[in-house]
Amino acid sequence: MNAFRIARNELRRLSTGTMPKLALVALVLVPLLYASFYLYANYDPYGRLDKLPAAVFTSDTGAQDASGQQRNVGREVTDELVKSGTFQWHEVSEQEARDGVRDDRYSFAIGIPSGFSAALLGVGTFQPQQATITLTTNDANNYLSGTIAKQVAEQVRKTIAEKVGSEAADRFLVGFSTIYAKIQEASTGASQLADGATQLKSGQQQLADGAAKLADGSSTLATGLGTLKSSTADLPSQTQKLADGASQVAAGDQKVADAASLAATASSGIQGKLDSYRTQLQTDLRNAGVPEDQITAIVARADQLRAPVDQANSKIQQANGDLAKLADGARQVSDGAAKLAAASPQLANGIAQASDGANQLKDGAAQLNDGEKTAVNGTNQLADGAVKLRDGLAAGLKEIPNPDDPTRSATANTIADPVAVNANGEASAGTYGAGLAPFFISLATWIGAFVLFLILRPLSTRALTAGAAPFRVAVGGWLSSALLGMAQVIVLFGAVTWLVGIHIAHPLGAIGFALLVSLTFTSVVHALNAFFGAVGKFLGLVLLVLQLVSAGGTFPWQTIPDALYPLHVVLPMGYAIDGFRHLFYSGATVQILGDIGVLLAYLAGGVLVSTLAARKRRVWTVSALKPELSL
Repeated sequence: MNAFRIARNELRRLSTGTMPKLALVALVLVPLLYASFYLYANYDPYGRLDKLPAAVFTSDTGAQDASGQQRNVGREVTDELVKSGTFQWHEVSEQEARDGVRDDRYSFAIGIPSGFSAALLGVGTFQPQQATITLTTNDANNYLSGTIAKQVAEQVRKTIAEKVGSEAADRFLVGFSTIYAKIQEASTGASQLADGATQLKSGQQQLADGAAKLADGSSTLATGLGTLKSSTADLPSQTQKLADGASQVAAGDQKVADAASLAATASSGIQGKLDSYRTQLQTDLRNAGVPEDQITAIVARADQLRAPVDQANSKIQQANGDLAKLADGARQVSDGAAKLAAASPQLANGIAQASDGANQLKDGAAQLNDGEKTAVNGTNQLADGAVKLRDGLAAGLKEIPNPDDPTRSATANTIADPVAVNANGEASAGTYGAGLAPFFISLATWIGAFVLFLILRPLSTRALTAGAAPFRVAVGGWLSSALLGMAQVIVLFGAVTWLVGIHIAHPLGAIGFALLVSLTFTSVVHALNAFFGAVGKFLGLVLLVLQLVSAGGTFPWQTIPDALYPLHVVLPMGYAIDGFRHLFYSGATVQILGDIGVLLAYLAGGVLVSTLAARKRRVWTVSALKPELSL
């Protein structure tokens, strides 16, 4: 009897009758019920967090920021949380939130206390306080809800910190822009100052030259005025004498003018009488019968005789006019001399004062000249310093940041959140359910192998009594479970990929690897049942438990206690999970060959142990005929 016939007989036994057939179908569907329903239920729980009720409350009263604007950051955060839709947020009072978490109406509650804005906004005004948010959880409701809530609270804290830090950094950079503008104004002013100082230096030099000339001129002026002062000391007495003399001359001239006026009057009278005599002469001659031509000759002769008198009269009249003018001029000279005599004391005093002032001017000009020399030196230093100030401000201006608005915003965000995470995954599961699929498929495959031997016989009694070879008996007993196990895997993969919707990177390789895992697990469970009998079923459960805690199906296996490390290295489920992960997410690698090698070793080891059990069962004992424990 060969192994295939032994396996066929066992399957025929199980397919005889309605109930055995139903039991066979149930055995095939056990892994499906376990893995597919569990993966379906946990396919993407994070995508349904909006169904998780959570409470939020705020007692924040707001505060003024650095610019004087009233802000209520607590209100802003609360509104953003409610609008986000990440959870089923309910804005309630603080007491209702606490009661709701305690009574399991809310999974957790986030609260913003009073003074929250004041603490946050103090960061930008150099009045730092640490703002806090409250998180209320209740592990009696659900432990993972509390874990998720802590992550949410940390994300809220980080978002608020980035927001406030970005605002403070933006104000900081705006201050730099203001400083830049003011330094730019100062630099422009310094340039103007440098130009003005240069011009001042030139003008100051000209002023110094002028001051030197002023000193020389004022000295000369003082000397001249001193001479004038000494020369005009007798001016009042001399001008008085001049005034007296001028007055006497004016009086004499007036007498002469008066005499000349009398002479002119007398001469005019003579001229009048001569004119009268001429006319009378003509009349007398006509009356005497003198011819007209003789009268004319006689009158002409008389006119010739009168000519010297007429000439004398003209000179007398001219002299009279000249003497009158002389008298008038002498009078004016007299009046002027009198005024000069009257003013000369004041003039002498003025000249004396001018002389004294010129001496003071000379001293002041000398001091001004000395001061201008000092001022020239100071102006030179001012010009040099202004140039250095201009150059220094221009150089410093280049070192002051002056970003535009987009650059300032980007820089502020970078200052507030300087580190970004650029996640480059070599492979991605995509969803929570896909991430757990390798673990639960492996687990379901082991459970599927375990339940097969609740109705399958590990070794054929008929084959043993017929004296079949132990290897054939062992392989025949395993083949029936192997065929059913492969049917379990095919049904399971169809449901996981088509119904649940888990994407597999390399489906053909994954199915082939799953068939190997099923063959291996059925081989191991078959060996336990064949070698230990009823105790083997218990050992299969023990191995299941040990693999659950050491395989690293949920958390990385490195996080398990050190005492469990050997179990992870020795037991096969960890290698099955590792192989599934590579095939599900990134495809086969060299590492999967090691997983395949370990599974093949367990497969061969299971067949070997089953063979030893078949050899052992060829000798019938009382304990074999009537075991102490039967399941």
